[in-house]
Amino acid sequence: MGRRFGSGICRARGLNMLDLMIPPIVAGLVILSIHTYLGLHVIARGVIFVDLAFAQIAALGATVGFLLGVEHDTPMALAFSMGFTLVGALIFSFSRLEETVVPQEAVIGITFVVASAAVILISGFTAEGAEHIAETLTGTLIWVAWPEIIRMAVAYTIIGVIYFVFRKPFLTVSLGEHDTPRARTWDFLFYALFGIVISFSVPVAGVLMVFSSLVIPAVVAFLFTSRFSAALWIAWAVGAVTLVTGVVASFQADIPTGPLLVCMFGLAMFVGLLIRFVVRARPGSVMHP
Repeated sequence: MGRRFGSGICRARGLNMLDLMIPPIVAGLVILSIHTYLGLHVIARGVIFVDLAFAQIAALGATVGFLLGVEHDTPMALAFSMGFTLVGALIFSFSRLEETVVPQEAVIGITFVVASAAVILISGFTAEGAEHIAETLTGTLIWVAWPEIIRMAVAYTIIGVIYFVFRKPFLTVSLGEHDTPRARTWDFLFYALFGIVISFSVPVAGVLMVFSSLVIPAVVAFLFTSRFSAALWIAWAVGAVTLVTGVVASFQADIPTGPLLVCMFGLAMFVGLLIRFVVRARPGSVMHP
């Protein structure tokens, strides 16, 4: 890819390091603002890898568009990703099967594997296939521009308002209350909005960070509380501290930001487990609103 990260590029371009750090930090915080909320739902539903599958489906959509000549970071590329994630939303909303030994996680895992293989196969037909695969995994957070950040912020604000307005039915379905009226419809709406979020996130953050920012802050939060509302605040705090620390460290050490952030999120989970052990936290095993 020929791209350098962190302090080296700052010196080469004669730019202030802080000026370069602010856009990826702001973009990361914008992504976390809704990823942490969705991560709590993912944990509540017990479908830990649905976000990873969604991210790979969005990457597959972008890859198909790339094969057809659609440029990266364009409205058409985003449309391809969204179209594919809507198909994923249909699959996941109707794969919560009752009276069967097949768990939904099996369907999600199969979807992820097939989408991953399809990305590799399709990328092989393009001249920049290897670079495209690398970018789908690690993203281009370090190079994000303000127009893209604003576009994400506006989209996430609209989606966040929808999630807030319908928070009660979404939460009851996530908590497994199957007597919720029109549960399948709420499931589809939840996953459709989820897919749109992922379609915006993957080109910037990459598949690996999308998964890490969704799941790990939520896991750390539920180590200390079983209340959804309290866990949301903890997840936001954990995600924000981890993200800012990771971006600053990547610039200081002049190493790739995306992979380092994933490792930092992993470190955050380890620290959370250690703190839970030390303080002997016992939040309970039943989740509450």
